[in-house]
Amino acid sequence: MGIRQPQSIANRLALLFFAITFGAMAIVYVGVVPQLESSLTSERSALLAANASLYSGPINAKLTSSAPVDEIDMAIRAAADKANARVTLVGVGKSGGGAAPFVKSDSDLRSSIGSLAFPAALEAISSGRTATAIESVASGRVAEAALPLFSKDPQTGRRVLGDVLIFSAPLGDVERNVTLVRNRILLAGVIALVIALFGGYMVALSFGRRVARLEETARQVADGDLSARFVVDNDDELGRLAAALEAMQTQLAELDSARRRFIATASHELRTPIFSLSGFVELLESEELDEPTRERFLGQLRDGVTRLEKLTTDLLDLSRIDAGAVELSRESADLGELATDVANEFVPALASHDSKLEVRLAAQPVIASCDTERLSQVVRILIDNAVAHTPKGTDVIVATSSRGKHSRIAVTDFGEGIPRADLERAFEPFYTSDGTRGAGLGLAIAHELIERMGGTLAVESAPGRTTFALELPA
Repeated sequence: MGIRQPQSIANRLALLFFAITFGAMAIVYVGVVPQLESSLTSERSALLAANASLYSGPINAKLTSSAPVDEIDMAIRAAADKANARVTLVGVGKSGGGAAPFVKSDSDLRSSIGSLAFPAALEAISSGRTATAIESVASGRVAEAALPLFSKDPQTGRRVLGDVLIFSAPLGDVERNVTLVRNRILLAGVIALVIALFGGYMVALSFGRRVARLEETARQVADGDLSARFVVDNDDELGRLAAALEAMQTQLAELDSARRRFIATASHELRTPIFSLSGFVELLESEELDEPTRERFLGQLRDGVTRLEKLTTDLLDLSRIDAGAVELSRESADLGELATDVANEFVPALASHDSKLEVRLAAQPVIASCDTERLSQVVRILIDNAVAHTPKGTDVIVATSSRGKHSRIAVTDFGEGIPRADLERAFEPFYTSDGTRGAGLGLAIAHELIERMGGTLAVESAPGRTTFALELPA
């Protein structure tokens, strides 16, 4: 099944090459052979007419001077030798009210001329000018050029038609040349068709094999074998297609690996709080617990429920962002007002953390084109991340500024910092560098949201200072 389609392509391409070559040869044959025959025939007729005018003078002089028949015959044979043609002198008689040409002298005494009707002579008699014609006889076709000979009437002095001089030549050599050219064209055509059929089939077969390799690799990838590789064997259309498929396969492999890691980590992150909650429920069912212990367990149970609720919400947000289901609006927002409003939400958390949060606003309003609700979510994630991953008493600074055509919000904490080896993974889902609370989804969500708003989110960290800075188009 996998090889049948490429074979069909090869056959079709080979037949296409054959048809193109056959059509080209047919056009050459139809255009060359008839034109060649017509051209050679016309040239022969024109040559006979030119020779008739050139060599008719001595013959006409003999006729005008009433020379003996022997002299006239010798002049006719001399003209025939010079023109390399048969020369016939035809008289004009009357028959049934029309002209009736009859042979008076002929240069070729070895063959009879009775089979010729001399259509050129009839046309020359009627028109009074040199005429040419092609006549078919039993031995083949004959080209004729008839030249009317005029003389003066002694009584009236007017020119009167006397005889007609006919130069004729068989067209056998023309037909042989045309036949030779025709046979050569046919032979060349057959050879070209065979070469086209064979060469076209070989080229098409090679093309089909390459298509079959792509098809087989694509089927392996479709069946889940992401280790299969598309072979880029040339820099043509199929080669570029293979390169594009290879890039797609690489992306699919990366996405599949990320999906597997995501599922494994998400399952682990969900399993831990669920098991914890299950254990607290079993402990609370015990009748031997005193009230203070029960209250402490209930508090831990509430914390676990809150963590589980936040984790599921973050998972839902991240999955919706990856699926492109999050719609972002565009409006101009004052980043200073937005940062101040979000910072005020953390007053209780900062109080329990023994930390201070300072908002530093630029001298001029900082305006950005963004989705204010989602940008507030991002700033909230960055501040929460700074508070959650620093020791108690660590201060946090939120600052706004402008850089050219970009507006910026930076959240800086003065904690221990992020190890250099972990900076590149700071925005990966489920990754936390210090192992503190949280599933590591917040920064991944923030990074995706900022990128979808056309901005960037970057991190710089050193011992004692970490800054997450987002930039958006102004």
